[in-house]
Amino acid sequence: MKKTVAKGNTQATKTMPYDVAAQLRTPEEMAAYLDAWLEEAPDDAAGIARALGDIARAKGMTQVAKEAGLSRESLYRALSADGNPSFATVLKVARALGMKFHAEVA
Repeated sequence: MKKTVAKGNTQATKTMPYDVAAQLRTPEEMAAYLDAWLEEAPDDAAGIARALGDIARAKGMTQVAKEAGLSRESLYRALSADGNPSFATVLKVARALGMKFHAEVA
């Protein structure tokens, strides 16, 4: 907990961890979030996988895992900070999330 001192009084400032998944409420927000990762950090495969994980958590990891044909544990592991999902897994997860990739000239 962070402490703040103001005019001789000690006040406790409570902080809570930020979870981006709680902010992803609509399919449009989810797509914009993933698109931002793809645009801003196109070479950060781990970051993009984590972004997919954030979106999956927002939609419900159990349901996404079922629709992707994966176990919930496998999905968590693949999309974690240490995960390294195969491209096939990324495509399955994107499809389960209702997303699709497209290409454009760089």
